[in-house]
Amino acid sequence: MLTKQIYDVVVVGSGPGGVAAAIEAKKAGADDVLIIERDTELGGILLQCIHNGFGLELLKEDLPGPGYAQHFIEEMLSLHVEVLLNTMVMDITPQRHLFLSSKEHGYVEIEARAIVLAMGCRERTRAQIRIPGYRPNGIYTAGTAQRWVNVEGYMPGKEVVILGSGDIGMIMARRMTFEGAHVERVLEIQSYLSGLSRNLVQCLQDYDIPLQLNHTIKRILGKNRVEAIEAVQVDEKWNFVPGTEEIIPCDTLLLSVGLIPENELSRKAGVKLDPVTSGPYVDETFQTNVPGIFAAGNVVHVYDLVDWVSEAGFSAGKSAAKFAIALRNAEARYTPLIAGKNVRYVVPHKLDKSTLEQEDVRLQMRVTRPIEQPVWVEVHDGENLITRKAERYVRPGEMVTVILKTKNYADVAKSRQLTIDINPR
Repeated sequence: MLTKQIYDVVVVGSGPGGVAAAIEAKKAGADDVLIIERDTELGGILLQCIHNGFGLELLKEDLPGPGYAQHFIEEMLSLHVEVLLNTMVMDITPQRHLFLSSKEHGYVEIEARAIVLAMGCRERTRAQIRIPGYRPNGIYTAGTAQRWVNVEGYMPGKEVVILGSGDIGMIMARRMTFEGAHVERVLEIQSYLSGLSRNLVQCLQDYDIPLQLNHTIKRILGKNRVEAIEAVQVDEKWNFVPGTEEIIPCDTLLLSVGLIPENELSRKAGVKLDPVTSGPYVDETFQTNVPGIFAAGNVVHVYDLVDWVSEAGFSAGKSAAKFAIALRNAEARYTPLIAGKNVRYVVPHKLDKSTLEQEDVRLQMRVTRPIEQPVWVEVHDGENLITRKAERYVRPGEMVTVILKTKNYADVAKSRQLTIDINPR
């Protein structure tokens, strides 16, 4: 739920990086931390990763994805981090304004003293690797198939070919085998493995699933449903080697051909992206080129282990909290001066409260229209009148001045903003 208009730290995304950032921001002293998730549950992609292997470095435990996620979600909730589920962040400005859309709240704007971007990454699709052929049923990214099998309880197919030796692809080769499918082989266009060596052993070699390096798919056969793929060997420049074509019958093709950091929101916020990683340029605190906007996890670059994603989140969250606290302290030092009724502008625009403790401060302004009768020039904080000055009249061509005196310091020190009005007496 939303309880405030301004938060110290807002985290976008509740995967391992986002949850870790929220935890550490709260521990580092941020008063108000909000985590925003577009899904209906916290945890991100971990919820569909039911295999073990998570937490070996950070927790010294061998956990499945949901177990790893739950460990940190429970810690985060115990720290009273606010959570907003089923909510899309539509836009972020460089001034750290966020525009949100949700069924519960509608379209709303909030502000953050610091933001942590933790949107994770998405899979490359068939369209991005340009495989020729019709668009039949039976072609999925490995992550989509993983959700179907592990969360929704559906089997994508029975005779499977996997393109790409990324970790999700190899894990799904094993998972599909567990569920009774036959995985014919895994094709990899590179001359080397794309994923972790442990997954090659545990997911492919342990189940006698062949891996063919320097191979890709030349075309997909089938009009309504995948019937086969045509595999082909490639040379060092990824050109097809004539005479190496092979038709492999299958009803399902899984694509594990790389991940792309989700940085559409980063671009809107003015964050500069690295063309190599497709993630933000960050410093050692994980701050981007936009002050107060940090990034953590797979949105920066794709990590091998979830433990490292969490560690990056901890660093980004701690840095975001430090930034927010410094900004909050600066805000507490200054009081904005607001042009109110019949006031066009006020100079200065903000007041350093410590100055008023030592000396009087002159406020100067011009009016929006003439009032040819006695008026009060009033400085107030809400309903609390700080000071006022009588004038016989006011005119736009003549400067109006009012003095805040040192005796007003106690009232000004408690104010969040001062408004200057000019009213007839």
